[in-house]
Amino acid sequence: MERTTSIELFFDLVYIFTITQLAHYLSDHLDWRGVARAGVLLGLVWLVWIYTVWVGNWLQPDRTPVRAMLLGVALGSLLLSAALPAAFAGSGLLFAATYAVVQVGRTVFALWAVRGQARLSDGFRKSAVWMTGTGALAVTGGLVDVPARELIWTAVIVIDVLGLATGFPVPGLGRARPEHWEVEGGHLAERCQAFILIALGESILVTGGTLTQRLDRVTIAAFLLAFAGSVALWWVYFDRSAPAGVAVLAGAGERTGRLGRLAFNYLHPLLVAGIVVTAVGDERLLSGPGERADVARALVVLGGPALFLAGHAAYQAVLGQPGWASRGAGALLLLAFSAVAAALRVPLAAAAGVALLVTVGVIVADRLPGRWSPQRRGPRSPLR
Repeated sequence: MERTTSIELFFDLVYIFTITQLAHYLSDHLDWRGVARAGVLLGLVWLVWIYTVWVGNWLQPDRTPVRAMLLGVALGSLLLSAALPAAFAGSGLLFAATYAVVQVGRTVFALWAVRGQARLSDGFRKSAVWMTGTGALAVTGGLVDVPARELIWTAVIVIDVLGLATGFPVPGLGRARPEHWEVEGGHLAERCQAFILIALGESILVTGGTLTQRLDRVTIAAFLLAFAGSVALWWVYFDRSAPAGVAVLAGAGERTGRLGRLAFNYLHPLLVAGIVVTAVGDERLLSGPGERADVARALVVLGGPALFLAGHAAYQAVLGQPGWASRGAGALLLLAFSAVAAALRVPLAAAAGVALLVTVGVIVADRLPGRWSPQRRGPRSPLR
């Protein structure tokens, strides 16, 4: 398996800022409309990151032209993140224009870089048509006022998902077949693992930053609880599931493209969203551990880990891994308790404690004998 290069890690650093911006946006707009808008923003940002990761999988990131492309996308992503907090206000056009330029520019570069490779050239040629269309639609959304902007940017995400699912069909050119998107599955999995670490790191930054504002015993105890929750989420994802997932994808052969599309393009944003919501819940916890839960607080403290577990359950089911049932059950338990916590006005510290106990329960279930078996790694992709 090809390892992640230093330029790819440098590219990822920009997204620490992105996740910070998303967490702050959600924290400042903790209502149903704010949650929906944060979801749209995450979806658009994720499309930029994940398609760049796929391009890096096919090309050689340490080559100078590819490095230049990654640095250009990093710069665009930084501008995108800076415009994120006011994307539904005065920075909407800047956000949308940057998104369009990055998506179209990267695709055109990839089309040039894979010339002579018929399968990849065919796929990029068709995706370039779709990227141009969704980019123009995103800019249109930046030119109009809300609520039309929310609807148009949601349409951008939906159209992109449909395009990828159907092979970016273009009249007269047909569509790209999933097996033609030859990828190094292990490298793709490792790149997405890096993004999960970035998101978890942001959760720790949020709790650490909140702790510095008040260093008393109650707040320190709340910090330890929040930190334990972050460790538990890391353990659920990385202890056994992550290496097993790398092995499955590395040996998937022609199924790698289809599995990668489902597991990473579609499902990993749910995991990231769960971590972002959890970070907001941790911030609320440290700000007032004894405060009583209402609907909003219960959903961020308990709903964040529930969303993470639900997304990871779907990821494991797609890859045929054990453990999806315990994660699904944990997600349902947390959602049920969030309703109870809001109704009974449970203290936030108690709600966070329940979230930690349920997550630890999933970890314990993973340690049961016979749950995991070593996976055999497949051959390296000829494109790497």
